[in-house]
Amino acid sequence: MRTSPFAALAFTAALTLTACGSADSPGGGAAQPDPTPLSQGAAVQDGLDGTSMPPWPAPTDVPARVAAARLDLGPMGTAEHYHPQLSIVIGGTEVPVAANIGVDPSTGAMSALHTHDGDGTIHIEADTQGEVFTLGQLFTQWGVRLTRHQIGGVRAEPGQLVELTSNGSKVTGDPMDLRLEPDQQIVLSLR
Repeated sequence: MRTSPFAALAFTAALTLTACGSADSPGGGAAQPDPTPLSQGAAVQDGLDGTSMPPWPAPTDVPARVAAARLDLGPMGTAEHYHPQLSIVIGGTEVPVAANIGVDPSTGAMSALHTHDGDGTIHIEADTQGEVFTLGQLFTQWGVRLTRHQIGGVRAEPGQLVELTSNGSKVTGDPMDLRLEPDQQIVLSLR
């Protein structure tokens, strides 16, 4: 069987790159995206694959993203109603939180965790008292990857992490696990 010179060249280049590594990551090889799943099974639409650069619009595939966040759409509850505030700062610039995260544009149905305006106000309107909602559920619905090392397509420099504060106190661990609380001021930042 005869191999084309272009196929042979491409194969040789791939082997060379794999063997030589890259300055992008320690130990060689190209830098890999964070292995944390964006969401369990949410479809990728509207260019929101979780790793696009800001600003990030609200996705249109809301039912899939709401289900991936382990929530459901409507009816809105009144057992608990509170509003945490989220600010995202990347490189010293505030990035808007999209309006209508968790709101189905085709039906108007909403998950218990959603946004209305692009001002960073997160709405919790639960039908059961004591339900726990997390920052990760919001980001899963939004379609923006959030890990200790990245926000969307913006990755921390080597040795740095995404900084997270809640009511002015530094929070360590996975930012996806941050529990949302009434009157909470949340700041996510990457310099």
